[in-house]
Amino acid sequence: MPPVANARSPDDAERGPRGPFALTLLVILAAVLFFGFVALGTWQVERRAWKLDLIARVDQRVHAPATAAPGPEQWSQVTAAMDEYLHVRLTGVFLHDRQTLVWASTDAGNGFWVLTPLRTAGGTTVLVNRGFVPTDWCGRTGRCAAGPTGETTVTGLLRMPETYAFLRHNDPAHDRWYSRDVQAIAAARGLTSVAPYFVDADAALTGASGSNASWPEGGLTVIDFPNNHLVYLITWYLLALMVAVGTWYVGRTEYRLRRRARNVAATAAASSSPPSVVP
Repeated sequence: MPPVANARSPDDAERGPRGPFALTLLVILAAVLFFGFVALGTWQVERRAWKLDLIARVDQRVHAPATAAPGPEQWSQVTAAMDEYLHVRLTGVFLHDRQTLVWASTDAGNGFWVLTPLRTAGGTTVLVNRGFVPTDWCGRTGRCAAGPTGETTVTGLLRMPETYAFLRHNDPAHDRWYSRDVQAIAAARGLTSVAPYFVDADAALTGASGSNASWPEGGLTVIDFPNNHLVYLITWYLLALMVAVGTWYVGRTEYRLRRRARNVAATAAASSSPPSVVP
């Protein structure tokens, strides 16, 4: 039997309008998505403003003249939000026999941060990150450069302790350190009255003499605050716009389908009604 011309399969047939229950669910879903995306976009606007303010404040701290490092009476008030990257100055005597090498990965390669306790005249101790050294600076070759002796003034950036390292954990028993955890290092080295922060020394503080006089290399603090909030807020607002456009399109389609259904019903009713009799 030859195929019938212009025959349409059931899949090709145009669907009718959705029922009230389905439309209600679609409206609720669209509203949740729209307002959710708008809320996320607005949150990113606030986060961006906060991040820009943070970057400006940190930049001001870093480039400000060095001020006295917080003393014991201020330790309880030191916070990352208010004090991190503050340019500070402190004076004391380095305890080189209690220094700690903390694993570091920098643009110069792998090596260690040299954290040396600085005992102040007041009897308090501040861990000073004197800078970066290569792995063979003080190891199997024994090439440890002598550090500053006697009373020394240090300037640098105040940093908050690091309590963890990615995929690695400090092992004080074997003197293996991967994060600059002030309290853990102080306990392992028998230090008392230790400040709840450490100081990244400026580049001027180096070894005293010898072939390794350039080590440790200070002034390598990386200050990087990722600021992708503009991209995020644009993304969330675009998604909200897409939901709004999609809702408008579905609404227009449903309106047309219902109008067509009403026209079909009206036509069917007119064709089924008996003809009027003319006297």
